[in-house]
Amino acid sequence: MTISLFAPLSIPSPNADWQSFFIPLGEWFKWLPFVDASNGLTIHAYALCILAGIVAAIWLTSHRLTRRGAEPGIVLDIALWAVPFGIVGGRIFHVITHPDDYFGPGKELWKVIAIWEGGLAIFGALSLGAVGVAIGCRFAGIRFVSFADALIPGLLLAQAFGRLGNYFNQELFGQPTTLPWGLVIDSPNPALPLGLPEDTLYSPTFLYEILWNLLGVVVLLLIERRLRLRWGKMLGLYLIWYGLGRSVFETIRLDPSESFFGIRTNVWAAFAAIVLGIIIFAVQSRRHPGIEPGPYVSGKEWSPDSSGVDSEETYSDSDDSGNDAASSGKASSNSSKTPELSATSGQAKKPS
Repeated sequence: MTISLFAPLSIPSPNADWQSFFIPLGEWFKWLPFVDASNGLTIHAYALCILAGIVAAIWLTSHRLTRRGAEPGIVLDIALWAVPFGIVGGRIFHVITHPDDYFGPGKELWKVIAIWEGGLAIFGALSLGAVGVAIGCRFAGIRFVSFADALIPGLLLAQAFGRLGNYFNQELFGQPTTLPWGLVIDSPNPALPLGLPEDTLYSPTFLYEILWNLLGVVVLLLIERRLRLRWGKMLGLYLIWYGLGRSVFETIRLDPSESFFGIRTNVWAAFAAIVLGIIIFAVQSRRHPGIEPGPYVSGKEWSPDSSGVDSEETYSDSDDSGNDAASSGKASSNSSKTPELSATSGQAKKPS
């Protein structure tokens, strides 16, 4: 690893040994006749970062949605749909926007599915992940926009974890920079431009986006608290916030990408996110100016009391049972039919 003496505050890249960890399962179980001692499990730092982001998003979303009246744990039911759809969508969009990395002479086609090496595009994850959320919400009876609003802070947090994974992989860095916090990238790296000195520093776009996402968590939560954002308005603000930041960070990245009219695909996607966010916020503000009644669609509401026996009757330990209950009921019935005696005349009053 080479660090410029003129940039003492530069950010060093993690050693290649930190990109993955090998667990020698074969050594541990070599006493079994069918286990090869050389076998093991490789865990990639990028995958751990993605997993940490998913866990953080589920935890925070569950906390927020439960406080709004949803059944505890219902977020897990929706996540079972949203997470796989999001991962697949993110990978598809990445491959489409970086075709030269996977197709052509000398390329290994199977690496299209090698997500542990990095390459999950957030706009693809959002698009297909939204389909998974819609399916999960339909089964759970949760309103889509209610879930989306509750998800946003956790989603930004998950994206910050994902960018940390890019740091471990030494990928998605930006243009050469003379800023003191420039990023050191180890050679050889296929994304490095040819002809530059080895001590060249690069813009830490991963760090810029981490900070932007974390700032977004704070800013959007403050706006939500002040304006009580519901009905998908939080989703709209998220698309505007992330789109603005991504449209800037994407322009300084060095990794090759498909472009249209000289503008990278992800920049166009960021512009589309901004426009969509504005439309969502404006339309939902006009259609739903009031307070959201709850996270459930009509007729699917849940309450803590609904988890017991489905019966309108209530009983106590003093209730009669069996024949005693029957005879008690008859006695009560007969007493209701007995004419009431007058306290003064002794004559029976007619039942009214």
